[in-house]
Amino acid sequence: MSNRIRTFESGHSKRLKKRKQEALIESQKGALLKFCTPTTSQPTNDSDTPTNNEPTNDSDTPITSQPTNDIDTPTNNEPTNDSDTPTNNEPTNDGKPTNDEFTTDELPINFVDPSQWNNISIVLRDILVEKGPIKIHDYDFPQDEHSRSFNTSHYMRTLPNGETLERKWLIYSIDLDRAFCFCCKLFNVNHCTSSLAKEGNNDWKNINSKLKEHEKSKVHINNMRTWMELEIRLAKNKTIDKQNQNQLNKEKEHWRNVLKRIIALVKSLGTHNLAFRGANEQLYEENNGLFLAGIEMIAEFDPIMQEHVRRIQNKEIHNHYLGPRMQNELIHLLSNEVKTRIIKKVKEAKYFSIILDCTPDISHKEQIYFLEFLIVNDTTGKGLFNSITEELNRIGLNVDDIRGQGYDNGSNMKGKHKGVQKRLLEVNPRAFYAPCGCHSLNLVISDMASACDKVQDFFGTIQRICSIFASSTKRWKILQDNIPYLTLKSLSQTRWESRLESVKAIRFQAPKLRDALMDLYRDSTEANVKSEAKSLVENELEKFEFLLAMVIWYEVLHAINVVSKNLQSKDMCIDIAIKQLDGLIIYFKKFRDEGFENAMIEAKELALKMGIEPSFREKRVIRRNRRFDENVDNETLKTPIDCFRTDYFLYIVDQASVSLESRFAQFKEFEQIFGFLFSIKKLKSLDQKILKEKCIYLEKFWNYDNHIDIDGLDLFDELKMLRDIIHVESDTLTNILTYIKNFNSFPNAYIAYRIVLTIPVTVATAERSFSKLKLIKNYLRSTMSQERLNGLAIMSIEKDFLEELDYDNFIKEFASVKARKVDFI
Repeated sequence: MSNRIRTFESGHSKRLKKRKQEALIESQKGALLKFCTPTTSQPTNDSDTPTNNEPTNDSDTPITSQPTNDIDTPTNNEPTNDSDTPTNNEPTNDGKPTNDEFTTDELPINFVDPSQWNNISIVLRDILVEKGPIKIHDYDFPQDEHSRSFNTSHYMRTLPNGETLERKWLIYSIDLDRAFCFCCKLFNVNHCTSSLAKEGNNDWKNINSKLKEHEKSKVHINNMRTWMELEIRLAKNKTIDKQNQNQLNKEKEHWRNVLKRIIALVKSLGTHNLAFRGANEQLYEENNGLFLAGIEMIAEFDPIMQEHVRRIQNKEIHNHYLGPRMQNELIHLLSNEVKTRIIKKVKEAKYFSIILDCTPDISHKEQIYFLEFLIVNDTTGKGLFNSITEELNRIGLNVDDIRGQGYDNGSNMKGKHKGVQKRLLEVNPRAFYAPCGCHSLNLVISDMASACDKVQDFFGTIQRICSIFASSTKRWKILQDNIPYLTLKSLSQTRWESRLESVKAIRFQAPKLRDALMDLYRDSTEANVKSEAKSLVENELEKFEFLLAMVIWYEVLHAINVVSKNLQSKDMCIDIAIKQLDGLIIYFKKFRDEGFENAMIEAKELALKMGIEPSFREKRVIRRNRRFDENVDNETLKTPIDCFRTDYFLYIVDQASVSLESRFAQFKEFEQIFGFLFSIKKLKSLDQKILKEKCIYLEKFWNYDNHIDIDGLDLFDELKMLRDIIHVESDTLTNILTYIKNFNSFPNAYIAYRIVLTIPVTVATAERSFSKLKLIKNYLRSTMSQERLNGLAIMSIEKDFLEELDYDNFIKEFASVKARKVDFI
């Protein structure tokens, strides 16, 4: 025999390889039917092909159960068996097909006729086992050339003792006129040599012997056992597929619970303006940030998070959903959820107003807040206007539905020629501009403070007192030892009403403050500090003029601060704002007549308490040279008190009244136009003629380009009836609108009151958003991206919307946004 080594395979080897390949191809026939399932049953472990409910490792796309149209709708020929018909989106798990055909690739498979059972899949096999073999009885069986045919007696087997036993496994094919073995047709058909398992048997002459031979074979007995076991498992709903499905459902529920906790943690950190990440991003390591620290804390008490952390530490899972990308995605989705709700709410209301303000952030970028922070490089009126209109178009809001706009008193905002309000009025003349009430009050105080030099000297002294103590910790300790309650506050250069706190600390603690300055004078070793402390005591705090000015300014600032705080409330309406401002004007008129005498009384009490003489220091009167013909008999000299009253007190009070009238002129104009709607009392006070005129004028005022908001005559008729039947606890715009909305019979009045309530009073909400900006984007987080900033800002500013978050719906949205490597639904 030759020992030569072959270079190529022999023909025999090639034929063996080809036969194996053909056998493999044959065994794979019908494998695609596994994906055409009418139930959620999963294949057993004899196939590696993934089912509809089990995602593969090759794709991140969540695979949901989607049966194809391979199952026809149940017909009336066969009733359903404890199950409804499976739908495309929700296949049933234990439902039985109620028809006699199972379709695959649009070719019907008859459940009764075994000749149609080619390429039997696992799912089809389970269905056939559940239905059981269906025997043909009332049928005229065809005869062969020897006049022989199938007989129903073949369904029964005669035992030696004469008893009969049903052959449950024997079935008949009408299409082929052949007999089949039910169990051998379904199980291990390739290993069974009997024709009853494959093409069927029609040897009616020898059929009895064939049946006896077949039912005694080992293959048939094994197939019968497999059939009975599967039937029992299906009946008890204990199939391997069901177990797999239960395991999948448990895994889905586990991941949903994990994601709920992660979402709750993201929501909590976001609404409290806290940082998420640290120096590293590993669990149970130092400086891993608040997010991972929160996960670790939850895992100490929560078994679900404990299991999740255990899988991560044991490297059983790779996608743990705790990384920075997932944090950013959840922040983005949560903020989008809030933003979508806000936009939906605005669209449902139809009419809306806009408020706007600008501020630089820690990275020196100019930001405006308009549902989110926008970076603006052009802060002119045109640049800001373009930013507003672009954002409105992007979020789908109509500029024509704007009925109010409010800004601060910057020239780029309120400019009458090129400001934002003017450019928006050119596009929509019904977008009524109202200057911010709080900013206007702030400017009123600024006007008063710049009215005379003595006022500037007074506030300069307040700042000097604060600065001398604040510039050293030792000096501040001396201050705290003497003043345990109200702390000195530095003056704000922009928020003038906040100067109330600076004046208040000195107004009610002047004696103790003097003691603190004297202690500082005695204890300090610095000459300039000693000199400054002594000067403040002798030339300021012990002067009656300073004490009187302090009492007057406290009363003025307190009155203005009360109104300013009220205007900043979220539910402030224009009718209440106008009442507050009218009350402030009346206060200053009354204060002009009575305020000085009352201030003198309080200042004298304070002076006596401090041991100071309650009188103005006399100054030498400088007399000018007079001409020989001047009459000096009628010349009167003012006392120091009269000089202070006329040149100081009356000056600032009159300046306050003038500034209030001029800076809130727009509010007065609004009151003249639709002030008759502010209360039912005003409606009842008008006769029908005046009321009709006002309603018609209101229609013209809200008319633009042949588009009207209300019909004046219809509004007149509705208000006539409304003022007679309405009953509200408080006669305010909000309560009137609520009554009209519930009554649902005054459409024009409903529109009119909605528009009036849309007009903004202040831009305090925009200012509050800047407070959040300072907390979120601080010097430690100055490189934060704009998208992340907006997400965290919306979560923090509009956190009330997050309280209504439905976790289950949010998880469904999270799973459907893009392909996930974990199945959540």
